[in-house]
Amino acid sequence: MDIGVKIKDARLASNLTQEQVAEALGISRQTVSNWENGKTYPDIINVIKMSDLYHVSLDHLLKGEKQEKEPDYLDYLEESTNTVKSKHKLSVLILFMVYLGIWAASLIAFWIFTDSSDAMGYGIMFLWVLLPATTFVVSLLIGKGNYMGNWKWLSSLGFGIFYMLAEYATFSAANMVAFGKVNLPEFGTALAGAVVSFSGLGIGAVINFIQSKRTKPRR
Repeated sequence: MDIGVKIKDARLASNLTQEQVAEALGISRQTVSNWENGKTYPDIINVIKMSDLYHVSLDHLLKGEKQEKEPDYLDYLEESTNTVKSKHKLSVLILFMVYLGIWAASLIAFWIFTDSSDAMGYGIMFLWVLLPATTFVVSLLIGKGNYMGNWKWLSSLGFGIFYMLAEYATFSAANMVAFGKVNLPEFGTALAGAVVSFSGLGIGAVINFIQSKRTKPRR
């Protein structure tokens, strides 16, 4: 029995129409029809959603009567899963590159475009507004996309460290040069950056949870 027949039988057993399934999954009715007729295959994300929607196990949908996975569909599933993982990794990389770009620009701006009279304005603009805002937005997007799974919560520590280093490489470094002594980083700034990041991750995770709930079937 192929995957199309299985998902059709599971849908009929759940007393759902193709229109209801399409609405629950956020796709078109024609897409559901193509899956059931074997014209196209559902990706791993939609297979998991259908498993929840039809209240059947993934094994039931993915394994044949002899408990052997279908070779053609297994190959497709592996390919689609790798594609999803690659897109997630690329998204995370882009987000971190954007953050690092703004972080580096803030340090460069301090040493090239500011003098002692501009220091307070720099602090307000970059360290107290731009970097915290960037940290929050990037963290929110990571949480919303559920990138890195549970590991995403550890990223708040990394953001905190970078925020601490931004202060240490600007104001603290300038003071060390001016007074000829070496100071330790202000670890309180790392905590502040971590809190901002954790807040963004939390709000993003809540948004992700609400969106996932909206895909549940209306019975």
